[in-house]
Amino acid sequence: MDELLWLEEVTGDRALDWVRARNEETVTTLTKDERFAQLQREIRQVWDADDRIPFVVRRGEYLYNFWQDADHPRGLWRRTTLESYRQAQPDWEVVLDVDELAAAEGENWVWRGATARRPDYDRCLIELSRGGADATVVREFDLRELRFVPDGFTLPEAKHQVSWIDRDRIYVGTDFGPGSLTASGYPRQVREWRRGTPVSEAQLVFEGEEDDVAVGGWHDATPGFERDWIHRSIDFFNSEKLLRTENGLRRIDVPNDSRLSVHREWMLVRPRSEWLGHPPGSLLAIRFDDFLAGKRDFTVVYRPDEHSSLQYHVWTRDYLLLETLTDVKSRLYLVEPGTWQRDELPGVPDIGSADIIDTSPDDSNEYFLRTSGFTQPSTLSRGVLDAEEPQPLKQSPAWFDTDRITVEQHFATSDDGTAIPYFVVGRPEPGPTLLNAYGGFEVSLTPSYSGTVGRGWLARGGRYVVANIRGGGEYGPRWHQTALRHNRHRAYEDLAAVARDLLDRGLCTPQQLGVEGGSNGGLLAGVMLTRYPELFGAVVAHVPLTDMLRYHRLLAGASWIAEYGDPDDPEDAAYLRTYSPLHNLERDRRYPPTLIVTSTRDDRVHPGHARKLAARMRELGHEVHYYENIEGGHGAAADNAQRAFHWALTFAFLWRCLG
Repeated sequence: MDELLWLEEVTGDRALDWVRARNEETVTTLTKDERFAQLQREIRQVWDADDRIPFVVRRGEYLYNFWQDADHPRGLWRRTTLESYRQAQPDWEVVLDVDELAAAEGENWVWRGATARRPDYDRCLIELSRGGADATVVREFDLRELRFVPDGFTLPEAKHQVSWIDRDRIYVGTDFGPGSLTASGYPRQVREWRRGTPVSEAQLVFEGEEDDVAVGGWHDATPGFERDWIHRSIDFFNSEKLLRTENGLRRIDVPNDSRLSVHREWMLVRPRSEWLGHPPGSLLAIRFDDFLAGKRDFTVVYRPDEHSSLQYHVWTRDYLLLETLTDVKSRLYLVEPGTWQRDELPGVPDIGSADIIDTSPDDSNEYFLRTSGFTQPSTLSRGVLDAEEPQPLKQSPAWFDTDRITVEQHFATSDDGTAIPYFVVGRPEPGPTLLNAYGGFEVSLTPSYSGTVGRGWLARGGRYVVANIRGGGEYGPRWHQTALRHNRHRAYEDLAAVARDLLDRGLCTPQQLGVEGGSNGGLLAGVMLTRYPELFGAVVAHVPLTDMLRYHRLLAGASWIAEYGDPDDPEDAAYLRTYSPLHNLERDRRYPPTLIVTSTRDDRVHPGHARKLAARMRELGHEVHYYENIEGGHGAAADNAQRAFHWALTFAFLWRCLG
């Protein structure tokens, strides 16, 4: 019997009393000196700075930006023109002031985005969250009159999927009552909802299975290539792609584990396993109509190798852009459809990252590019393929002195002989070192600039390490798949190997080495705590998973069974128990001091995970500090003040333990 189940009652009086007591203890301990106050001030300056880049996306004639600062903690959704944006101080038009809205309605609204109607961009569906949760309310907004539409499309709080079909119809997935949600809590149905009718009467288009992760529908409004799609996520990595036609739904005959995209006349497939003789992580192209007619003569657009992988692709109107990694260093390529000739785009740092943050695939070849590195602040550039070379538009300020700070890449050898890359950022002399990793869900960690880490850690003499362990996507699907389910131990062995390599190189001692991770990375930190405590002097787990025998029963946990395994299966449960942090704590073993941070409003990773680990550590007499933000969702912070507090608490703890 689990005697800590009461901590899973998110807003239960007993659980919240426990949370308040732990918060008070942690705040009293970690914020009592000037070091914390100074850290908080310096980090808050980064988040609130007027001269940071206001990143934009184009929607029709306007560039839109969401902005938070000290005067607008909940944020402004605003827009300007390209001509104005080129200026040092653009002339912004406020579309929606979330602070004013929250005050007027007495709600703790957090911005969660907007979906504009293509191709006119005259209406949008705005999503707002109470306190930062994944669940949102939806409201239709008029982008010409800048007001919510009276009697427009609106939905109460739930985990929704919404997409425009035309001015008077949308696809909607929401909580329609019993049986309408999957076991993961996401929409199980796609319906077509017509303006002026109750959502309960929306026409059912498709219904998935209860054990699916989610289903969704969307309309491709590309002029001349209008198509309607249904996407059924069977698990986190497998899905069915269905084309909605006059004759019903037609399944697109590609592997369920592949990623599919269709742009104008072209179809691209990126398989996660070998298919038609092509290796996992390839990118294959064919004319969509030819594929529907039965042809399978794909052209190979990209083929990975031992050192390189494709991270993503995006379309402009006439071209394809690829973002790749070669030993975790970004490269961008321009591809011309039809000939599929590939040319490298310039301007990417040698050790850094490059991301295409926006394109306009309906009507132009414009693209916006962000580049950065560990010691190189972000630059936002704009280019137009075949017309204008990329030119810088905005430059982030430098937030810390990089003199004597070097960036190096090393490779550690894991238990099975695999070479694991990692980056080391810092001064050459030994000293306090913070190790960060993720290692799951095919997510890649690439070199990027962080004013928060720079000010809170590097500028004070700390060393920062990013490990690219298996489970991530740095080397494509195979890098991820080798650490799935019953092979999860490889991710943990990889991170331990990096820690040992740091010690062997003399960069730090175990007492100077800390490990930090969030979400799946928080699980990773928990395993380092319980399996390799002798390697570390401090552990920080943000919004972590810790109870791997109950994770599938908590909030969105069922959607991760493909990653971790099914605790209801005896064989899976036996394996999960071998590393589940909650189940591997011992009374008589020495563990490094630990900080656990979560949010009451996290409706993705249940706060019960963090609460139960902290409670068990306290019960067994181990040093643990616990902080739970009432707002913040899965990011554990809803505004810049909360983010600054969260990170100041983290760095104050790390300096206290490692410095």
